[in-house]
Amino acid sequence: MSSKNGASSVVMFKSDRTFRVWRYGVGHSQLLLRAVPDSVDTACLDLRFEGVSAMQLVQHYKSIELRSASMAEAEEILGFSGISPSGGEIHLPVVLRSRSGSGFVLCRSVTAERGGEDPVGSDLECEQRSVIWSSRPQS
Repeated sequence: MSSKNGASSVVMFKSDRTFRVWRYGVGHSQLLLRAVPDSVDTACLDLRFEGVSAMQLVQHYKSIELRSASMAEAEEILGFSGISPSGGEIHLPVVLRSRSGSGFVLCRSVTAERGGEDPVGSDLECEQRSVIWSSRPQS
């Protein structure tokens, strides 16, 4: 995604870890990007997008940065998704950038959670997780 008007784009979340596309559930419109434990970080770090209406992704993101979309990017993302500009008030257009590629997600909310030491990265609700950051559209 090109950014001709990046000046109004704000960094929302940043991590030096490598995130992979872990799962997308069509029924619940949830997307999960996960950084699994490694020699430096002993817990999973998840980026959970809920209410996903559109996305354009690469397979993995090294040193990810989530940015709020600039006005021009938001219009482009809404156009790609087929949602009218008036519907943009309940959606959060998020631009993903990294050393390994870029993309975007149009969603209702995004949350960063830390927890779980399973290298496979279990999703079990009984696993201890803590929210370290969250964002929803400003209405």
